[in-house]
Amino acid sequence: MATDNAVKYYAVVPAAGVGRRMGASASLPKQYLSLFDKTVMEHTLEKLLGEQRLERIVVVVGQDDNHWQTLPILQHPRITITTGGDERCHSVVNGLEKLSSLCATNDWILVHDVVRPCVSAMDIATLINEVADDDVGGILAIPVSDTIKQVSGGHSVATIDRQLLWRAQTPQMFRYDKLHAALIDGLEKQCQLTDEASAIELAGYRPKIVEGTASNLKITRADDLPLAEYYLQREQQECE
Repeated sequence: MATDNAVKYYAVVPAAGVGRRMGASASLPKQYLSLFDKTVMEHTLEKLLGEQRLERIVVVVGQDDNHWQTLPILQHPRITITTGGDERCHSVVNGLEKLSSLCATNDWILVHDVVRPCVSAMDIATLINEVADDDVGGILAIPVSDTIKQVSGGHSVATIDRQLLWRAQTPQMFRYDKLHAALIDGLEKQCQLTDEASAIELAGYRPKIVEGTASNLKITRADDLPLAEYYLQREQQECE
């Protein structure tokens, strides 16, 4: 572990998934699908590179993934490549361990889905600014606006109070030592770790919620691509 007293910021981007729900084949994971004028991964990494406080970005790719070698952005001096594991949580652990020689225990790690290319620079900066003084960390999330139903056997059996519910997004930002320990402990206990915050919660901590924006969507299915393209085009027009 590094010993520099100044707190630093790093990012881990799990990118070892295949994207079966997209209908994408194993030979072309969804992060390499074309979006607007680039691949999904290129858009995502450009957004993270735009945040100058990030010292290093570790991109965690699949063991059999050769596609990343064709993307010039992955040669950027602030980007490091490592290989992932069976599930997202394993890949994040691998990314953290790749950073172990650089990070101090109190440094911040931002974990961001590679398939969230529409995250705004403002959202990333707001998360960092609002969580920087927290002892544990926090996540971007948006409040649920739909009426939520509890379903059993194909029938609605209850209406859930939506004021209690938020949709988790990324980046999710936590101290290196707490995040690493929480993930390792969760894996050893065979817990279901759907995101980094779930591991932190299981460790007894309460992540801070920072309200994000609806445009920071996760590309999961094929009909998410045109919506992501719309958001990126709108963002480009606003910058012109």
